[in-house]
Amino acid sequence: MDMADTAVIRQHLIDPEICIRCNTCEAICPVGAITHDDRNYVVDAGKCNLCMDCISPCPTGSIDNWRMMPRVLAYTPEVQLEWDELPAELTPEQLAEAGVADGAAPDIEPAPVSLPAAADGETAFHSAQYGATLPPWSAAHPYTNLYGPKAAEKTVTATVVGNVRVTEVGQHAGSDYDTHHVVLDFGAMPFPVLEGQSIGIVPPGVDTNGKPHHARQYSIASPRNGERPGYNNVSLTIKRVLEDHQGRPVRGVGSNYMCDLQVGDKVQVIGPFGTSFLMPNHPKSHIVMICTGTGSAPMRAMTEWRRRLRSSGKFEGGKLMLFFGARTQAELPYFGPLQTLPKDFIDINFTFSREAGKPKRYVQDAMRERAADLAPLLADPNAYFYVCGLKAMEEGVVLALRDLATQAGMHWDTVGAALKAQGRLHLETY
Repeated sequence: MDMADTAVIRQHLIDPEICIRCNTCEAICPVGAITHDDRNYVVDAGKCNLCMDCISPCPTGSIDNWRMMPRVLAYTPEVQLEWDELPAELTPEQLAEAGVADGAAPDIEPAPVSLPAAADGETAFHSAQYGATLPPWSAAHPYTNLYGPKAAEKTVTATVVGNVRVTEVGQHAGSDYDTHHVVLDFGAMPFPVLEGQSIGIVPPGVDTNGKPHHARQYSIASPRNGERPGYNNVSLTIKRVLEDHQGRPVRGVGSNYMCDLQVGDKVQVIGPFGTSFLMPNHPKSHIVMICTGTGSAPMRAMTEWRRRLRSSGKFEGGKLMLFFGARTQAELPYFGPLQTLPKDFIDINFTFSREAGKPKRYVQDAMRERAADLAPLLADPNAYFYVCGLKAMEEGVVLALRDLATQAGMHWDTVGAALKAQGRLHLETY
């Protein structure tokens, strides 16, 4: 038998029972080893080089699963896509039947990370490599996975206590952008959360394969002491999905379920999730928030917590800057309330890419216009940057940060490495 046939690998797998399909692992993988369909996220053993970049950012721990396997019997992505649960470890007898010698160890030396090449032959810019997997040093301790498939309690029941539309009603066909602010109350059940964390909502019913729907992940839009201060509740910002990324009609299971909820309805929740996209507690820290659409949820939570601290008269905070983008003003959640915040409290920059008769402007354009204010923050160890929204925005935003640093005479490789190592640049795109 060929030695390659009996080689043993430590195969990296994702637990479908725990995974909340947040796309963090696929977005951060530098070699494109992780893919997904509408059911599962999977790892291609032929591409995975065990670089471990995806382990820490995973909010649930579903990514941290391994199986000792003969290389020739490694589970293919196609097989993994059909799983409802992970297979058991192979027994010593099964390994022996496959020709693996007793005590054989896997070759776990990771291969060098090879980023894809750009059209001009240079290495392509990989924005995800600069995203921090550590929280800010002064962030509060997060609680995670209190409820879920493999927790003591599978779900916790929350009651809907509010559901309000927070975008304007469209004036013509195709203009409707229906986003809701949904408030869930947990009653006496403990559910501690921090700004920047998320929860999973389990829609009722089954999918087209007759399987129970998997949880849908939503960022928390309320601060740590509740949407209503002192109450055990959280708020979410949810856009009703009526078309896919290609513009084809589709009815999003989770978003439509949530947007249609009535006060008094019961919802099954898992979580909370997230250990790194957390705001600093250091009072002198500066926070730069860059978002599009419903990516505003964690930014609203951070802003509201700072506002409540400020109103107490016992907190002197650093700068708050917000770069918020949408296609039009009507599609921008919380537009009205944001305009009423004091100018000496938060520096708000709106951008719109589809306003009639006006050139397209994106958040990165506004960032470049504010270079004189942002460049010093890149060099300030007490300044933190948070990016949340559609995946398409991420590269443009990080490239803008690179350009701002370079124009200010800083070396981007040094700045980018510091942002990551010090938990100062957080990327949460989908």
